[in-house]
Amino acid sequence: MKEINSFVNHLLETSTPSKPAWNIEHTLQKKEPKWNYVDGCMMKAVFDLYDVTRDKKYFAFAKNYMDEYIGTDGSLKGYEVEEYNCDHINMGKMLFRLYHASTNEKEKYQRAIALQYSQLKTHPRIDAGNFWHKKIYPHQVWLDGLYMVQPFYLEYETTFNNNKNINDIFTQFKNVYDIMRDPKTGLYFHGYDESREIFWADKVSGLSPNFWTRSIGWFAMALVDTLEKMENAPERVFMQKILHELMDASWAFKDAETNLFFQVTDQGTRKGNYLETSGSCAIAYALMKGARLGLLPEFYYDRGEAVFDSVVFHKLTQPQISSKSAMHSNFVLKDVCLVAGLGGMPGHGDYKPRDGTYEYYISEPRVNNDAKGVAPFLYAYAETLHHSHHLKGEF
Repeated sequence: MKEINSFVNHLLETSTPSKPAWNIEHTLQKKEPKWNYVDGCMMKAVFDLYDVTRDKKYFAFAKNYMDEYIGTDGSLKGYEVEEYNCDHINMGKMLFRLYHASTNEKEKYQRAIALQYSQLKTHPRIDAGNFWHKKIYPHQVWLDGLYMVQPFYLEYETTFNNNKNINDIFTQFKNVYDIMRDPKTGLYFHGYDESREIFWADKVSGLSPNFWTRSIGWFAMALVDTLEKMENAPERVFMQKILHELMDASWAFKDAETNLFFQVTDQGTRKGNYLETSGSCAIAYALMKGARLGLLPEFYYDRGEAVFDSVVFHKLTQPQISSKSAMHSNFVLKDVCLVAGLGGMPGHGDYKPRDGTYEYYISEPRVNNDAKGVAPFLYAYAETLHHSHHLKGEF
C-alpha cells in the first residue's frame, strides 16, 4: 500500500536516536536518549519489513540506529542491569538479528546479548517463578513483561544455551494463564501483585480490576513470537492452546461494525471508551502470524487482516495541510494510547492514580504516531506482505 510505505519512509527519514519521531514519551519528557523498549518495538518493525521485502535500506537503518547505543565492548547506553526492568530487555531481541548477520562485529553483539541475559540470571521473581515487572514494582507481574522478555529469553536459550531453561520460560506463561486469566471471559487482567499490598490489587486475587486491550495484545504477541522459536519442544502444545483460546476470547469483544477493539476491552461503547489502535494492531498481528506459522487455523489470518484493513481505513489518516509539497509525508496513525500502567508514577491525563480502574484507562492521552501503535501496525503490515508473497509462490 502506497500510503503505508509513505508513512514508514517519512518516519524513518525524520528520526534519529536523539529525536525519534515515534517516541512521543521521549519527546514530551525531553529525556536523554538511551536503550529503551519503545525504540525496541520500532526496530523490530523495521527488521520485519527487511525480512519480507529484502530492501537493504531497512536493515541499514535499524543497524545504524541501534549501533548508536552499543559500545564496542557490548555496553548499552543508559542500561543498568540492577534496575531489573523487564522493559529494558525488549530491544535486546533485535541484537540477535545483528549478531546473526554480522561478520566483523559479532563479538560486540554477543557481549551485548550476554549483558542483557545477565539481568535474567538475578532478576527478582515472585514465588511462582515469574520475573517482577520492575524492581520498583515488587512482587508484580504485568502482561507487558512477557512480551518484553520471553522471546529474548528463548532466543538466547536456542542460540547459546541448548534450551537449558526452556521450562522456566514455559512456566512463566503457564503461571499467567493460571493466575491472570478470567475464566468467565477468557481475557487476562493487566497486572497481578503476589503480595496483595499494592493499592490497585484485589485483596483476595491480587489482580488489577480491568482488561486493557494493549496489555492483552502484548501477551498475544509474546505468545506468537516465543512460539516461533520454540520449535518442537513439548511445551509448545500448551502454549499454542493458550494462544488459540486468547484469540477466540478477544474476538468476542471486537466492535461489530469496525472489527477494532476498545481501550477497555470488555466495556464496549461505555462513555469515554474508544477504539484503540495499538491493541487492535497487536491482535491483528498475532492472528495473522499465528495462522502463518500454523499455530492457528488458516482462517484466523482473514480475521487479522480484517482488523488491519480497518485500522488502515479508520486510523491511518491524512489531515488537511497547507503545503502541497508535504502531502506525501503527512499520514498519521491516530488513537494510540500513550501509556498505561499500574501504581508508580501518576497518569498523564486528568485522572492521576494509576489504579487500573475504567476511569484511569480512558484518561490516558491518545496520541499520533507513537511506536507502541506504529510498531504493531507495521508487524501486521509485514504479515500481509508475507501472505501476498505466499499467494504468488515467492516463498
